[in-house]
Amino acid sequence: MDDKDFKTRLKIAKKEFLKNNSEEKEKRGLFMGSAFRLGTELVAAVVVGTIIGFILDNWFGTKPWFIIIFFFIGVIAGIMNVIRVANNMQKKD
Repeated sequence: MDDKDFKTRLKIAKKEFLKNNSEEKEKRGLFMGSAFRLGTELVAAVVVGTIIGFILDNWFGTKPWFIIIFFFIGVIAGIMNVIRVANNMQKKD
C-alpha cells in the first residue's frame, strides 16, 4: 500500500514539475524575443540614420558632417523607440 501511494505521489509531482517547467520555458522564450526586438529597434535606427547621413554627404559633398549628425539622430530615435516599445510591453503585462 505504501509503495503504491509513493508511486501515485511521484506521478503527480512529475506532472506538476513538467507543467511548471513548460511555463518557465515559454516565459524565457517571450523574454528572449522581447530582448531581441529591443536590440533590433536600436540598431536599425542607428544604421538607418547613418546611411541617410552618408547619402546626404555624398550628395552635398560635406563629408563627414551629415554622417555624424544623422548618426546621433539615429541613436536618439533608437533610444526613444526602445523606451516606447518597453513601455508598451510593460502595459501589456
